[in-house]
Amino acid sequence: MSDTEKALRRSDATRHAILVAARERFAAEGYDRATIRAIAKEAKIDPSMVMRYYGSKEGLYAAALDVDLRLPDPAGLDPRDVGRVLVTHFLDLWEENEVLSALLRVGATSQAGAERIQGVFRDQLIPLARRVCPEPEQAPIRAALIASQVLGLALTRYVLRLPPAVALGREEIVEWLAPTIQRYLTAPRP
Repeated sequence: MSDTEKALRRSDATRHAILVAARERFAAEGYDRATIRAIAKEAKIDPSMVMRYYGSKEGLYAAALDVDLRLPDPAGLDPRDVGRVLVTHFLDLWEENEVLSALLRVGATSQAGAERIQGVFRDQLIPLARRVCPEPEQAPIRAALIASQVLGLALTRYVLRLPPAVALGREEIVEWLAPTIQRYLTAPRP
């Protein structure tokens, strides 16, 4: 292995350690209270390295909570099954990705976090709704209703850990939420 390859591996490991520490700090303390110094200490590096890789606290926050929901393409789905597919997809995301819990915690407590969630909503969920709903101009409203259900479930199950929400099995959640999500996407506007 060349010296360049070794340096790249060390760099990647350092970036990863910083991001893991940042996610934990942002989730536990919120954006405003988390400090570069505390994140660096947790990552076992000098604070200057955080600034070298991410430039600022804002840059670190954006990188640490960069979220690609990897939403399924509705074009390949039966239109009557989109709600079920989305609920299952969101459950998979929340259960395998600690970034989403951190994003939700920070989003509820800081303007920077709220703006990050708004960006994910605007850039990822509205376009999906636009491709599914019968009247594309209603996509923002329908996407907001979907977000209210998905984020509400995530808050109660993965952040607050309310016992009844935690006790629900995956299939039960899908059975409860899929018809609501489906209705939000495809039902005629009331």
